[in-house]
Amino acid sequence: MTKIQTPEQFAAIGQANLESLMSLATSAIARAERLAELNLNTVRSVLEDSVATTRKLAEAKNPQELANLQAELTKPMIDKAVAYARSVQEIATEGQNEVSSLFEKQIAELNKNFASMLDQAAKSAPAGSEGVFAAVKSAPAGSEGVFAAVKSAMDTANSLYDNASKAAKQAAEVAEANMAAATEATVKAMTATQKAAGKK
Repeated sequence: MTKIQTPEQFAAIGQANLESLMSLATSAIARAERLAELNLNTVRSVLEDSVATTRKLAEAKNPQELANLQAELTKPMIDKAVAYARSVQEIATEGQNEVSSLFEKQIAELNKNFASMLDQAAKSAPAGSEGVFAAVKSAPAGSEGVFAAVKSAMDTANSLYDNASKAAKQAAEVAEANMAAATEATVKAMTATQKAAGKK
């Protein structure tokens, strides 16, 4: 947090915050549009597939042909469901990454400004002044002083934030990998079931 001395500095900070929010809102709208388009395309595809499936099933002449058709038509439906789930996951992950990135930039800027303010305050403290600055100047040799303690606390907080952020990203990656593995296992199980049903 830098010391705001002029209305122009206040306006610049407000403008930067507004631009960040607008960027976030614009990308959220773009993701919502992509999700809406994905949903419309999926519904359209499901309707077209349902009509085609109904026609094929109606043309089946015996139970064996019906069972074979059922097995044949199930795999494309599963593949489309898997593709849909992956697309939704990608859109959600992009949104999460963008918000995290913006938050990380804001935290980095805040830390930079705060550290700069502390350095400036420490350098400009008048000799013999009262309060915090005098306490820092009169601190015994070898002691860290108030500014060093504040910087140390900031470094600790930043380290904790970095660790939490890394843990959250790893958890998201693990969840995504687990979803992919579960989807693949489901597809394999359905394919095996279809093959077994087709052999009967």
